[in-house]
Amino acid sequence: MISSLLSAAAGHSVDHVPVWFMRQAGRSLPEYRRIRGSGSILDIVHSADLAAEITLQPVRRYGVDAAILYSDIMVPLAAVGFGIEITQGKGPYVKEPFRSESDLARLRKLEPETDMPFVIETVKLVVKELRGSETPLIGFAGGPFTVASYLIEGGSSKDYIKTKTLIRTDPLLFDRLMDRLAVMAVDFLTAQVNAGAAAVQIFDSWAGVLSAAEYERFVLPPVRFIMDNIARLGAPRIYFSLSASHLLGHIATTGCDVMSVDWRMPLSAVKNQLKDTPLSVQGNLDPTYCFAPWEVLRKEVLQILAEGGGIGHIFNLGHGVLPGTDPKVLHRIVELVQSVAPENLVKQV
Repeated sequence: MISSLLSAAAGHSVDHVPVWFMRQAGRSLPEYRRIRGSGSILDIVHSADLAAEITLQPVRRYGVDAAILYSDIMVPLAAVGFGIEITQGKGPYVKEPFRSESDLARLRKLEPETDMPFVIETVKLVVKELRGSETPLIGFAGGPFTVASYLIEGGSSKDYIKTKTLIRTDPLLFDRLMDRLAVMAVDFLTAQVNAGAAAVQIFDSWAGVLSAAEYERFVLPPVRFIMDNIARLGAPRIYFSLSASHLLGHIATTGCDVMSVDWRMPLSAVKNQLKDTPLSVQGNLDPTYCFAPWEVLRKEVLQILAEGGGIGHIFNLGHGVLPGTDPKVLHRIVELVQSVAPENLVKQV
């Protein structure tokens, strides 16, 4: 069977615009909360059966056109012993943040088969369950800058002062850190695709905090390295960054097949800027629209579909599902998106 998501990623015609949601596995699902428990996400990820079940829950409930692996971008760092904790509701915490040249020694090469066999087993279990359907599994990794920011800041940040200070005081050390993380991402993604993932997404969520010049200098080379080194796998490569409208021109040169964008720029404007490239686009509903009255939400969904044009478009949120989102609303969005034939879309651009 031909996947609508894989077809859209390649810019081919589809019978409906494919739809899935970032962070669709977990968070808002009551069935997830029933089995989640109070422990760390790392505990769940280590249980292949449990992680596979959580990955499949939104596919069953929503009928989305893709599953995405239940995991975290910091799992490879935890696997090589960098000292990562991921607490419920607070995100990653780094016990000893990256500060100097000596910390590079803590970033040894990732060996997925021995360091994280549980991830490989999870992928295999999900792919086995999805076999015979049109629903592919999306694997993922963190973008080098986003992972680096967690390592340097010690956790989440609003201003990225420590990260930007390292860039400006020791740019060569920052380059070496980014190179190590890029290699790790390649190894992590390769293991997932070899186990059966049909597409991959690089979450470089926080790269938008950089200027275009800083992105070009520090982020673009390692991201290109990742894209170049996973191209041989044949899986569509999706790249996502938040608040990155000023970086679209650079992101278009990373080698990605699909550019995932947030809600700050209309898809029509994004597609117009990318008109001389073969890139497909993904997005871009503001997640807070899921809390609006249905008629308001419905109008916005149809507007996004119209601006996407029906070809080379994967419908998604502009960021992840927010806690407290009603699963029934996400289900209605899926039904609406899948009910609109691309040839019936009226461009409102």
